[in-house]
Amino acid sequence: MASTGSDVHAPCEVDAMRHALEIARRGPATGPNPRVGCVLLGPDGVVLAEGWHRGAGTPHAEVAALSDAAQRGASVRGATAVVTLEPCNHTGRTGPCSEALLAAGISRVVLSVPDPNPVAAGGAERLRAAGVDVETGLLADEGRELLGAWLPSVERGRPFVTLKLATSLDGRVAAADGTSRWITSEVARQHAHGLRGEVDAIVVGTGTALVDDPSLTARNAAGELRGHQPLRVVVGHRDLPAAARLHGPGGELVQVRTHDPADVLATLAQRDVRHVLVEGGPTLAAAFLTAGLVDEVHAYVAPVLLGSGRSALADLGITTIADALRLTTRSVRPLGPDVLVVATVDPHTPQEH
Repeated sequence: MASTGSDVHAPCEVDAMRHALEIARRGPATGPNPRVGCVLLGPDGVVLAEGWHRGAGTPHAEVAALSDAAQRGASVRGATAVVTLEPCNHTGRTGPCSEALLAAGISRVVLSVPDPNPVAAGGAERLRAAGVDVETGLLADEGRELLGAWLPSVERGRPFVTLKLATSLDGRVAAADGTSRWITSEVARQHAHGLRGEVDAIVVGTGTALVDDPSLTARNAAGELRGHQPLRVVVGHRDLPAAARLHGPGGELVQVRTHDPADVLATLAQRDVRHVLVEGGPTLAAAFLTAGLVDEVHAYVAPVLLGSGRSALADLGITTIADALRLTTRSVRPLGPDVLVVATVDPHTPQEH
């Protein structure tokens, strides 16, 4: 059951947090910074102003809300700030939100999720030390859901990894003659393009890049490039031919000349990547799984039987059913004739065999 915190928070604060979560979604789902929303309430519970973070380098939600209040001519001295993530307490591209709230005379702060980033955390403690009343945990489940891949990425100190599989019912990604287009339907493929548009990087191995010659772009139903294009990352030592589609329009092409998934993630972390989509092929997918570096699996399954052909995964080193890597199913969604299964990997489950 979703948390409400109604036992310690006024109804107007609960309503304000729901609105803060809603407006936070107007910010970009990709990039190094989280989605955050803030609503300022007067002592009488009336909404004074609101703001949300619009992306790296722009004002944080709290500062945006204070600016909105100034534009409205509203005094915020003695007001309550309702914010989806703990106000930051460090100077980066912008100044500390905790200090901005103190300078504005905010007397109470209600937040949903504490900031897990050790560099930015400490805002609640700073505010309390200055005499501000701070309450945490309001709509915490919803707050964590809003943060998406950003939250586990920060908690785990590496990009969040989603492994995408598109297979026949018997787990094949290509027929015996190597043909693979198209196992899944147009509906499933469009959904997958939507997923590409929500990640920071798409990763494939050189084998897939050379055999399939993918473009690794995020496109809409009309086949046009979406506004956001993720990095296109090729893992391996072999060079790509000059005519490869990966050199065409789309996100920046990055070649990581290694076979170690940890090295891949370290390289992408240096580029502020928070969410990685591993698309193939079977060898790379198996490498990420055996390294324990897959957090979530999106499996698009078509009601097609091939009987032979390339499998979705290379050898995981599992020889007995007792050692099978078992996931937790989060959702099952029909997509035209196909089905999407979203499952998560327990970070505490051993994956090396």
